[in-house]
Amino acid sequence: MQDPFDPGYYCSEELRDFGFAHVGENVQVAKNCTIIGLENISIGDHFRIDGFTALIATAPMKFGSYGHIAGHCHFVAVEPLTLGDFSGTSQGVKIYTASDDYSGHSLMGPMAPPDMRKPTRRSITLKDFAVVGANSVLLPGADMAEGAILGAQSMSAKPMEEWSSYFGAPAKRIGRRSRNCKILAASLGARMIEAA
Repeated sequence: MQDPFDPGYYCSEELRDFGFAHVGENVQVAKNCTIIGLENISIGDHFRIDGFTALIATAPMKFGSYGHIAGHCHFVAVEPLTLGDFSGTSQGVKIYTASDDYSGHSLMGPMAPPDMRKPTRRSITLKDFAVVGANSVLLPGADMAEGAILGAQSMSAKPMEEWSSYFGAPAKRIGRRSRNCKILAASLGARMIEAA
């Protein structure tokens, strides 16, 4: 008997019929996600998006290969949003490429007249091997260089250096990361060639 509480995942073959810009091999997207702007979303190979995640893509949203978006994430791309290979997010991560002006000098929210709003809009890129911890927030311009990691319950509005660990709100650099995962990723390619 199928578990009635598990909605399951769409697979690559099904997803390709829905209108995504691109869907690679071995892609899984939970059936209870909310996705707007399919035509702007590209997904590489071996990528999974878990349940209750919302993707709103009015600009290009590109996910590399061997990545993962855990459940209850919320990504809004009014400017380009890119996740590189082997990058991903833990549960509850929020990524916004636009943020309203909270100074009180302009109106806020998507229903306010555009000429009365002054949002900050910047693209966000997570390079290969970048990871965002649970319940963290990335604001416009918070690019993550290769191998950067942002710890749980953190917030960043600034770029993060390669192979560095960040934590806090606002996030501060707290240390360095090993590059060993690059060696493991390279050996994965060799393993797949042997299996073929």
